Amino acid sequence: MACLLLGLVISWVVAAIGAILAVVFGILWALDVTRDVRGHVPAIAPERREAAAIQEDDGPEEPLPAYSRSRFLEASLIGLSAGMGAVLTLPVLGFMVLPSFTNVDEEEVDLGPMENFPEGEYVIATYLSKPEQGEVSRRTAFVRNNGMSEAGDPSFTILYSRCVHLGCPVQPNGPIDEDSITKIKNVELRPVLAQSFGCPCHGGQYNAEGNRTAGPPVRSLDRYAFSIRNGNLVLGDLFAVG
Repeated sequence: MACLLLGLVISWVVAAIGAILAVVFGILWALDVTRDVRGHVPAIAPERREAAAIQEDDGPEEPLPAYSRSRFLEASLIGLSAGMGAVLTLPVLGFMVLPSFTNVDEEEVDLGPMENFPEGEYVIATYLSKPEQGEVSRRTAFVRNNGMSEAGDPSFTILYSRCVHLGCPVQPNGPIDEDSITKIKNVELRPVLAQSFGCPCHGGQYNAEGNRTAGPPVRSLDRYAFSIRNGNLVLGDLFAVG
């Protein structure tokens, strides 16, 4: 149990291991508790009585199954342990597996002209992924213009702002220029001098490339695919980076 609680703070992998250990030790504990009652039952001498009058046979009857009290206690304790393990394990597995299936249907978002993203600098882009849902769909991305690639194509590093540990909002480690806000429809752009990124919840740290450097996260920040259309930067789907 201590391993499970520690994993909720450090890593879902540790939490899953703790949940599995809790189930295993619960079953072993149940078997140990019922060891005495599951022992050999001593034979009891049969009691002699006069036989009752034989009644007319109405046909064969199926014998009822007999279960001893020890078997009942054993099954009850094992079932209780398995139920407790499932309650602890399913949420952990959900948090581990669910992110792989979420955000796969995100709509593309036009962040505006490429000129709004100075080369070599990060810009905080906030937008509504589903405008019809209002503020609940607001997302944040950290966008850096890397200039032109060797192939002559525009290159961008676009990081998702959610920590890969427990999904807390990651903050840039650097000053934000609140006086230079650019608004384009549902998009707001704020320049920031980000040397790295940090999670205020559990101390996760990422470098300027979004790679994990310290704390409980076990991998890099998720990134956005992108495309350039009519000179505008368009966000695509999210994808994980090891």
